[in-house]
Amino acid sequence: MKTLFMLLLFCHVASTVKHSLKYVLTATSGVTNIPEFVGLVMVDEVQLGYCDSNSKTAEPKQDWVRDLAKENPKHMEWYVQKCSSSQQVFRADIDGLKQRLNQTGGAHILQRMNGCEWDDETGEVIGFHQFGYDGEDFIVLDLQTLTWTAPRQQAFSTKLRWDADKARLEYEKYYYTHTCPVWLKEYVHYGRSFLQRTDLPSVSLLQKTPSSPVSCHATGFYPDRAMMYWRKDGEEHHEDLDHGEILPNHDGSFQISVDLILSSVAPEDWRRYDCVFHLSGVEDDIVTKLDKAQIRTNWVSPSEFPAGVTGVVVGLLLLPALCIAGLFIWRRNNNGE
Repeated sequence: MKTLFMLLLFCHVASTVKHSLKYVLTATSGVTNIPEFVGLVMVDEVQLGYCDSNSKTAEPKQDWVRDLAKENPKHMEWYVQKCSSSQQVFRADIDGLKQRLNQTGGAHILQRMNGCEWDDETGEVIGFHQFGYDGEDFIVLDLQTLTWTAPRQQAFSTKLRWDADKARLEYEKYYYTHTCPVWLKEYVHYGRSFLQRTDLPSVSLLQKTPSSPVSCHATGFYPDRAMMYWRKDGEEHHEDLDHGEILPNHDGSFQISVDLILSSVAPEDWRRYDCVFHLSGVEDDIVTKLDKAQIRTNWVSPSEFPAGVTGVVVGLLLLPALCIAGLFIWRRNNNGE
């Protein structure tokens, strides 16, 4: 099992030279409290730009992207125009899909993700362009055959129509094999101090209650090519674990957690466990011993409250729920329900 882990780790490290540029566009119908259209630009899973149908403009999300926009105003103008035109196209597309699928009401979501990946060691470029509708793949471009594939039967007529548009297919091929990689390389070069940095995380042991799993939580690391696992007696442990996904933080860094379920761990065996965080490209791992004294928790036993305090605490705990209930009633009244 240790050999398998090292193989997986090697494969993960081997992918560190790959960079990606992704455009994620989302249109909604029948969904309240969010814009009808949202567009994101991502490089190496870091959000660079944002636009939506409410703001009607493109907004840089990183300081170095703002500097790039100042040096090249036409670059930002292109995004502003693209945001505006995409809103109109997506609004028409989602209305057309609802008619074709006989959907007269309800909430519906149309998404497009396109872009490219570039391996700066081998020079390999991979392009991608796909649509999803209501959480399922709808139609996907195959750049090898220059044809569209339709995972859903409802998209077959679209596939036939788009396959017949040879000029568009040739444009797609050129864009994803030439234009997109050029833009990606420019972003990676211009933002290299940010995108190619290495930040180690802070690692904590967290627990909700004494009977809850102990979560080994790392946050603030960059890049996202990281692994975290529990060890027992120095060997990787695979039982009674709950592995979390790597998630983005608002500042462009990442976080991950792995929970260890303690129900099968005797108190005297705690000292045999530790949590290991490995960041690709960094030689030394961060090792955190399973130590009760190091666990952070907000839980307090009711018996530890001074007399008269319990009622106050219960009231404070109920307050958010009451506020939410009040907000719900207020919305209902203002909607005339």
